[in-house]
Amino acid sequence: MRAVLVLYFRYFLRWDDDLATSIYHAFVAMCYLTPILGAIVADSWLGKFKTIIYLSIVYAIGQIVMAISAIHDITDTDRDGTPDNMTFHVSLSMVGLFLIALGTGGIKPCVAAFGGDQFREHQEKQRSTFFSVFYLCINAGSLLSTIITPILRAQECGIHSQQKCYPLAFGVPAALMVVALVVFIVGSGMYYKAEPQGNIMLDVCKCIGFAISNRFRHRSPQYPKKQHWMDWAEDKYDKLLIAQIKMVLKVLFLYIPLPMFWTLFDQKGSRWTLQATTMDGNFGQLVIQPDQMQTVNPILILTLVPIMDSVIYPLIKKCGLNFTPLKRMTVGMFLAAMAFVCAAVVQIEIDKTLPTFPSASQSQLKLVNMGSNPLTVTLPHNNPVQLGAAQASENYFVFEDKMITVSAGSPAVSISLTLTMGNRQTLLIPSNISNYRVLIGDLIAKPEQGNNAIRFINGMNTPVNVSTTGAQFGIIAPSSHSQYSLIRNGKAIFTIHNGAQSCEYSREFGFGSSFTLLIPSSFTFGPDCQTSITAIEDIKPNSVHMALQIPQYFLITAGEVVFSVTGLEFSYSQAPSNMKAVLQAGWLFTVAIGNFIVLIVAELGQIPKQWAEYLLFASLLVAVCVIFSIMAHFYTYMDPAEIEAQFKKRDDEYEETEMVKKNSIKLHDEDNNAKQTKL
Repeated sequence: MRAVLVLYFRYFLRWDDDLATSIYHAFVAMCYLTPILGAIVADSWLGKFKTIIYLSIVYAIGQIVMAISAIHDITDTDRDGTPDNMTFHVSLSMVGLFLIALGTGGIKPCVAAFGGDQFREHQEKQRSTFFSVFYLCINAGSLLSTIITPILRAQECGIHSQQKCYPLAFGVPAALMVVALVVFIVGSGMYYKAEPQGNIMLDVCKCIGFAISNRFRHRSPQYPKKQHWMDWAEDKYDKLLIAQIKMVLKVLFLYIPLPMFWTLFDQKGSRWTLQATTMDGNFGQLVIQPDQMQTVNPILILTLVPIMDSVIYPLIKKCGLNFTPLKRMTVGMFLAAMAFVCAAVVQIEIDKTLPTFPSASQSQLKLVNMGSNPLTVTLPHNNPVQLGAAQASENYFVFEDKMITVSAGSPAVSISLTLTMGNRQTLLIPSNISNYRVLIGDLIAKPEQGNNAIRFINGMNTPVNVSTTGAQFGIIAPSSHSQYSLIRNGKAIFTIHNGAQSCEYSREFGFGSSFTLLIPSSFTFGPDCQTSITAIEDIKPNSVHMALQIPQYFLITAGEVVFSVTGLEFSYSQAPSNMKAVLQAGWLFTVAIGNFIVLIVAELGQIPKQWAEYLLFASLLVAVCVIFSIMAHFYTYMDPAEIEAQFKKRDDEYEETEMVKKNSIKLHDEDNNAKQTKL
């Protein structure tokens, strides 16, 4: 569902890039905050199995609500395809996203931990393999979704108007979630289900709070120092619990720098997808939609995880290098930073190809000769422009004056124009120059979602009707023009009608272009239809290919493999037996913080150049990577099972000693009683 979410915000709810990015990352952050709630519910009340079932139901309901929110005809009254009551759609979307965040966040800490519970202590290798396979399964689903969901979104659907089919893109995941839940429940008898061990999260918080308050009360120098500040809780809490909390805190301290990795990683679903909308997705026989570029990530995951596990890691081990989990995570962070350097380079190349639109104090003017004879046009501060019959100027001319005088023809005819500042305009010059027209509706931004904006100008003396698949230009009056219509990339065939006469005009379109198609005054219906129409390029198509995003996807995915897969296993292996879900929730909490950082930068940073923002994130992650490597160097790996066994052994020995003492006292008392009786 996330594959198309930022485009749903951008092009259905009509939010700008920054707001769409912010809400996207706020939603992702919430998905990774709610695992704390899921961990509490699982560990203290329902257990992992029931928690997964109940919150999966909430999850599926949220998906259904999202699908309903995207049905644009529910409240539309004008039938133009644009939601009329936007408050309804936004409100329903927010409810759906809240339920999804509650459901997915609730099951996140339980699924991985529940899988780990299926293995015994002597099955460490199998458990390690499970986490890799578990991650592969997630990304196999991600691969299918990033291929199929954008295809579903790209379909045209609607009751009264044909628009992008977001209801289908959200509805199919809802149905699949229900199917997955049923399959999971069917396997119930095959699972080992650990019983909930009490509200361990609450016990942890109380123990930490007591240790802090007790330390504060005994801050006077007369009190002896403790080896660890948590030891101040010994007055009230069991030493085993304190030791377990120490283990958790040790790992959580190591998590402090990790959110910066997720800050970069999760932008592949927001900023990188928006970047792809300004690129060329034509791969020959295959045309890639902007949101389908995310497919590269799961494809590489499915390739790299087995290669890492079976080739790279064993090879490093044979070379005698101690490539510990924390060293792997450090390498993963560095690779993610390099991915954003690549993204910045790609963005610089994209910026070079983008047209220059007028500022608020400028106006741009394009010239179109609609007549059948060549024309010379003189513009202020410019050399004379030569225009052939039914031709247009190649570029827009820039003016900072609101009033200009244009001379055209021979003998020259002067035209006084009032330009609109901040806009692009087109001057239509017919054979009778005094009948000129100024078109004010030229685009001042790239067409949305990589579509092509097409309009027709009718230079004939009779009206024409133009139509094509997915767009209706309607009846165009003589010397008039149609509104822009969005056409998908590829070959488009336009049917031009004039009463009983008709002909077809076809043209191949790329991504993100804008064309004005001029039907000249000399146009005739017949075999010359294709060559008679003049195509005027208003905005060049995207020329930077989406393939240039592959290096950044490769680097971020390689970083994910050595960072995220390793981190999941590390979190499980370093957690005490009764706090697996707690530490998993802590790991997922770092993802939430990372997404909040993106939200803050997008809303408050307001960095004008996107490539500069990419470099900022890359620099921050490199700095954090250095800090994390220093922290990792001083970290000592633990065996929670061994530590817990030692405390259990001590408790058993203590109980045995106490029992011996009690028996000794009992025998002594019985002996005294016997002596008293004898006396």
